[in-house]
Amino acid sequence: MRAFIGIDFEDNIKDEICSLQQQYREHAIRGRWKHRDNFHITLKFLREVSPKQKAMIDGIMASICKNHKPFELKLAETGIFGGRGSIRVLWLGLGGDRDALFSLQNEIDLALEPVGFQRESRKYSPHVTIGQDILFEKDFETVKQSIPIKQFKPLQAKSLYLFKSEQIQNKRVYTKVSQYDLR
Repeated sequence: MRAFIGIDFEDNIKDEICSLQQQYREHAIRGRWKHRDNFHITLKFLREVSPKQKAMIDGIMASICKNHKPFELKLAETGIFGGRGSIRVLWLGLGGDRDALFSLQNEIDLALEPVGFQRESRKYSPHVTIGQDILFEKDFETVKQSIPIKQFKPLQAKSLYLFKSEQIQNKRVYTKVSQYDLR
């Protein structure tokens, strides 16, 4: 199965993200917009995971998470990863206890390498993707300035999840297959 490890959000946070996403959609000529059920923070993209690897991941993650306390994050301002002619990714950044997030992500990255999951070569840049391949009617900064700054409620990172990623009827669907509680 194609999978990743991430943090999910409560429904009220997803609703707030949807509200902001809609404001950006109103300025877009085109784009692929994430469904509310797919909003998450990725800690480790695993690619393909075998049943044997899944069992090892579950053990490693349970061990890691028992040594980490829940922590608070806050969704911050929007940003982009560029592309040719359009915006490759429109995202929400993260504030709050970023040190706890980075520590956890690094520990996961190191611990899963011996099980067959290559360490990430790029610097970890935590974010929530809200849209992809977007072309706005004006440049991004102009659009961003026209949208009121949103103050999000803090979110509690209490659990991590192993998500299965599938393409179903031309839509990306993420399903939680394992839960790892922070202690």
